[in-house]
Amino acid sequence: MAEINDVGRRAAVHAALGDPVRLAMTDALLLGDRSPGELGEHFGLSSNLLAHHLRVLEEAGLIVRARSESDRRRSYVRLLPGVLSGLGPVPRVPDAARVVFVCTRNSARSQLAAALWQRRSRLPAASAGTDPAPRVHPRALALARRHRLHLEAHATAHLRDTVRSGDLVVAVCDNAYEHLTTRPNLHWSVPDPVAAGTDEAFERAFTDLSGRVDRLAAALLAPHRLDDF
Repeated sequence: MAEINDVGRRAAVHAALGDPVRLAMTDALLLGDRSPGELGEHFGLSSNLLAHHLRVLEEAGLIVRARSESDRRRSYVRLLPGVLSGLGPVPRVPDAARVVFVCTRNSARSQLAAALWQRRSRLPAASAGTDPAPRVHPRALALARRHRLHLEAHATAHLRDTVRSGDLVVAVCDNAYEHLTTRPNLHWSVPDPVAAGTDEAFERAFTDLSGRVDRLAAALLAPHRLDDF
């Protein structure tokens, strides 16, 4: 029975991806999250047709939707981790001199993403905030120690002092993504662990960021990628 259920699930996935528009939508979501409106505009879809495609992908267990933590009227669509493993090539992104991870306070998510990146890739990384805190959050520091990542307690920075030409900018929080005047290259809608205030929330953010960093590192051009990690 378990084998039949697994085959049924895989069949539903393949059926959902059998439509070229839905396949292209999953490709677009592999490296970053988008609002339904952004997807509709990108693919030139009416609201009814967009809703249909999103419903099919959701019912097949490929995507989830979540409300923005900044503007609760907005929502973002994200691809569930691992659902496309082995089904197609990794999408490519333009080469970059550096990857810069941005959130509001630069005290947790962006710091952890940059530290994960530095462990994953030789391509340089930095982090910044739109309204940086004076220091990295204590729970982020504790989590970094548990996972053998290096974070400096007082190494927070403002976006304007950090981003330069040639950087690939990744917003790892909804607030930064929605309020930056220059739209980042990618958006990762990672729930704020500071707001939850628990070790479990920080671990969930770490797991989410880790998977996203791996996918982005695989998509960047070859000279900067590690073969073994």
